[in-house]
Amino acid sequence: MALQTLSPGAESTLVIAPMLIVLVAAVGTLLLGTRPRARAGVSLAGGAAYLVAVAAIDWYVVLAPDAPGAATYQVGGLPAPFGITLVADGLSAFMLTMVAVIGVASLVFSIRVLPELDRRSYYFPLFHFLALGVTGAFLTGDLFNLFVWFEVMLMVSYIFVAYYGGPQHTRAAFWYVALNLLASAVFLLGVGGIYATTGTLNMADLARRLAAPAAYGIDPGPVVGLLGLLLSVFAIKAGLVPFQFWIPTAYRAAPPPITALLAGATKKVGIYAIIRLSFTVFADAQIGVDLAVPAVGTILAGDSPLAFIGAVLFVMGTASILVGGLGAVGRDSLEGVLAYSSIGQVGFIAVPVAIAATTTVPDIRHIAIVAALVYALNHALAKGMLFLAVGAVRTATGTSRLADLGGLASRSPPLAGAFFIGSLALVGIPPLSGFFGKFLVFDAAAQAGSMSVLVLLLAGSLLTIAYVTRAWNRSFWGQRTPAVDDAVTDPVQVAVLLALAVTIVAVGIGFEPIYRFADAAATAALDTDGYIDAVDPNQTVSGVDGGNMDTGAGAGAGGGGGETGMGTEPETEPGTGTITTSDGGELP
Repeated sequence: MALQTLSPGAESTLVIAPMLIVLVAAVGTLLLGTRPRARAGVSLAGGAAYLVAVAAIDWYVVLAPDAPGAATYQVGGLPAPFGITLVADGLSAFMLTMVAVIGVASLVFSIRVLPELDRRSYYFPLFHFLALGVTGAFLTGDLFNLFVWFEVMLMVSYIFVAYYGGPQHTRAAFWYVALNLLASAVFLLGVGGIYATTGTLNMADLARRLAAPAAYGIDPGPVVGLLGLLLSVFAIKAGLVPFQFWIPTAYRAAPPPITALLAGATKKVGIYAIIRLSFTVFADAQIGVDLAVPAVGTILAGDSPLAFIGAVLFVMGTASILVGGLGAVGRDSLEGVLAYSSIGQVGFIAVPVAIAATTTVPDIRHIAIVAALVYALNHALAKGMLFLAVGAVRTATGTSRLADLGGLASRSPPLAGAFFIGSLALVGIPPLSGFFGKFLVFDAAAQAGSMSVLVLLLAGSLLTIAYVTRAWNRSFWGQRTPAVDDAVTDPVQVAVLLALAVTIVAVGIGFEPIYRFADAAATAALDTDGYIDAVDPNQTVSGVDGGNMDTGAGAGAGGGGGETGMGTEPETEPGTGTITTSDGGELP
């Protein structure tokens, strides 16, 4: 069923509310100067308000019985595709929910883990600017502003990776900056190429043009190469092999609450961008693809760039599962285990996306996207909590090296219990949230009939059991070490971990509404026509033969003007309310 659009009003205003809240929180904490208590209070209030705003979007836009399914906000009142469009639908709302939950937990944790001096500095303003970048990336409706919000997010991440200022932090930040500057240049090159090829960067307008390239004089052939550039950028952000090498050093260098947010939420921006562009924007492009994929024993052929995307994601996803799992088994610290685990776990998210891209069966494509989203949710909750648990262990013992730990379960049973639940969620033990994510991934692979993928998924699951068991036994079981004997846990930190552990259990036990949410998100991702209608339901273009096509001809790079679909500058005809091209066509 196609998505419906909202008329301008309170519900549409909800779309921009999360961005305004984090922006106000960032500026407010910056203006508070050296008042650590006031700054922390404003920061927490901002986090709570953000959570409420996202919950309102979830309900009023997506989940309520009369919810429209999508809402748009045109910044400055300029219509699409000429103005900046913000779009909240099931997919963006699902992703924002992860950010809201992990963000609030990380904020509370930050207040307890940071020394007084850090609370007087720029930590909290940067935290909210990081959330602003992530939120903007999830809500933007055009490629250029997706690039802008990526840059906002990355610039803040650079500072956090180098936050403590030691040699290892500086080295990690150097490699992180170097890689992402290269990625930003490639991103901008891809965006420029797409604009030169299609004449637009608005995602809805781009999808409309690619679905009918002849009507706009577009050669869609170069789009595959340009999409490949963008896919490499998103893979870097997601940490997929072969772009994973920044993750271990960056995750070890950043403060634990920031690492929890990087792994639990910001890493999903890359996954979101792959899903959004692949299935909402480029899925209907008529571009022939014929590729062999020896790793899965198949030849991918079709008339859509999805076949190309699927081939690449299969290779990167399966490689990530193996590289991440094998790397995690041999790490000597909890951060190292979890960092390499993040590489492997994102592979479990990428594989069902690849299945969705390569299958031609609508039901399999839908369940594969649902599987990727549910697994992403579990990874956000479990991995975010586990990184926070590492912060609690370091606060209590002064170390996270496996050789220096042991017996934590007897010293702090609540801390151990929370870590244990998070570990079981990664493995996929019922009735925790991870069970349903892993089950749906295996189910999607089985329905697609790919036995080699099933074998790789099973190998990755066994590796997960191996490194989780090793980390638990070395840290929480056995005899107490001197560091553990002197450990004093922070009750607020432990309370945050227990709250997340309860959330993981609750998501598993009450999975039905979560599944409905993920189902709505997958529907939004696959409903290109609905997305176009939500952004600009009335736009049509008159062809030279006098017939009308409900495909639109507007152009423009999200935040500014552009060319019309016929390659001519538009003129507004006085008194008509339409835009007229030099060949006689009209745009409402």
